[in-house]
Amino acid sequence: MRIGVPKETKTLEGRVALVPAAAGDLVQRGHEVWVESGAGIKSGFEDEQYARLGVQIAPDAAALYEKGEMIVKVKEPIAGDLEHLRKDHLLFCYLHLAAEPALTRRLLDIGLTGVAFETVELPNGDLPLLAPMSVIAGKIGVQVGTHYLHQPMGGKGVLLGGLPSTSRGKVVVFGAGKAGGASAALAAAGGANVTVFEMRPDRMDEMMRLGPNVTALYPYADVVAREVASADLVVGAVLVTGAAAPKVLSREMLAAMAPGSVLVDIAIDQGGCFETSRPTTWKDPVFTEEGVTHFCVTNMPGAVPQTSSQAICATILPWVNKLASDRDWRNDPALLRGVNVEAGALVHPALQNMKV
Repeated sequence: MRIGVPKETKTLEGRVALVPAAAGDLVQRGHEVWVESGAGIKSGFEDEQYARLGVQIAPDAAALYEKGEMIVKVKEPIAGDLEHLRKDHLLFCYLHLAAEPALTRRLLDIGLTGVAFETVELPNGDLPLLAPMSVIAGKIGVQVGTHYLHQPMGGKGVLLGGLPSTSRGKVVVFGAGKAGGASAALAAAGGANVTVFEMRPDRMDEMMRLGPNVTALYPYADVVAREVASADLVVGAVLVTGAAAPKVLSREMLAAMAPGSVLVDIAIDQGGCFETSRPTTWKDPVFTEEGVTHFCVTNMPGAVPQTSSQAICATILPWVNKLASDRDWRNDPALLRGVNVEAGALVHPALQNMKV
């Protein structure tokens, strides 16, 4: 199959879907791989590194999409990408369609088959292609939140880990999956007092084992309101596979927080889990509501493209090969769950009632 890897076009997005070694591996397996010129530069990979491994270099996006039968990218297609997509394309990338009705409508009109990384789901419910970026986003969430707590950035001037003679900072995390768990682990390792809200007992137990400065609680509304009011940093990492994220923090709860506190919404790709969230970019990453700084960047792992590209590529490569090599890939239940749109129809159950 002819596999096309375009340059990412989202604001300050530096990732590339296939690093040279992976693209070369696909060439060795008999596929024809095309990479748009410059697609890997922000991740530290030059065109020559791809070419040495038998990968073809397309001069621009138009040529890349023309050559490709399967398009493998990282983020959802935006305006420029959509102009090049065709009905016969198999699109494999993050889509997050529940939060993107306009994009969904365009993909339905094009009529292509769109398989979303984030809904490829194993029988046990694990989301293997979402996991590595979730971990990175979880870590970035705490790093960024710490930065915006600094007084010169408009924060309340709290050092999360504290030190002798001072109080520790407080971090509240919603969700103890891959992203929330990574946030809680980093915040706890830095010395903060951490409260994690989670509904699954096994995950609550996992969070408690992070250390004596971590508390895991069931998200009863009054408990959530109490804990959020005294938090310095709140991280939202709530996920419902393929669906819009539930709102776990209201404007009323936000108003009870101290000015200069920080919210980081990792769930923003799926619409956000805070009532006051709205998507931002790395170019203009924050805004303030009720005196609280909101960080809601929709491609958080794109800030560390070298790490992110290596991580996502190692995870998606076997699935790329399966889609490209196996005419019966639809017999794989995990990949079948990944199909979001096909032939002008919404396929994934979480999107069935979506208005587009």
